[in-house]
Amino acid sequence: MEAKPCSKSIALKTTHVLPPDTNAYGTLFGGKLMAHLDDIAGIAAVKHAKNPVVTASTDSVDFLAPVKVGHYISIEAFVTWTHHTSMEVFSKAITEDIVTGERQVCTTAFMTFVAVDSDGKPVPVSPVYPESDHEKMLHESAPLRAKRREERRKNSKELAKTFGTKYVME
Repeated sequence: MEAKPCSKSIALKTTHVLPPDTNAYGTLFGGKLMAHLDDIAGIAAVKHAKNPVVTASTDSVDFLAPVKVGHYISIEAFVTWTHHTSMEVFSKAITEDIVTGERQVCTTAFMTFVAVDSDGKPVPVSPVYPESDHEKMLHESAPLRAKRREERRKNSKELAKTFGTKYVME
């Protein structure tokens, strides 16, 4: 498969933060922000894979700045690294006070997606290559993040096995 540049997968989304999207403190629900990240990162993955994708994992999401009601949030995402059927996608969310123009990065995240066919079976994806210095930095550090994800997934499987399917109250 022919390699593609990271820039071919860039996806962008801007949305207005409205009262139903916020908590009692007037800031965006963390889960709502995570849904936006998953949405736009998934679009970036589809743009690269040219196939449907499923979310395989989300690395830690740190909320760096509050997103207030009435502000806008802009999210950009692009594929930084690929494996056989999976893609690592970097996302950055920026909150902006539309009145003052003040902008802050409110979160960054890495998510992993797997390309699938119409039966939901994994399919190979094209390699990706970086062009900019930022893309090169993310691309070069991706194998370490992939190794950490593999270890985390192994630990998660062990926890699932240990705790099983019974509820605590059973």
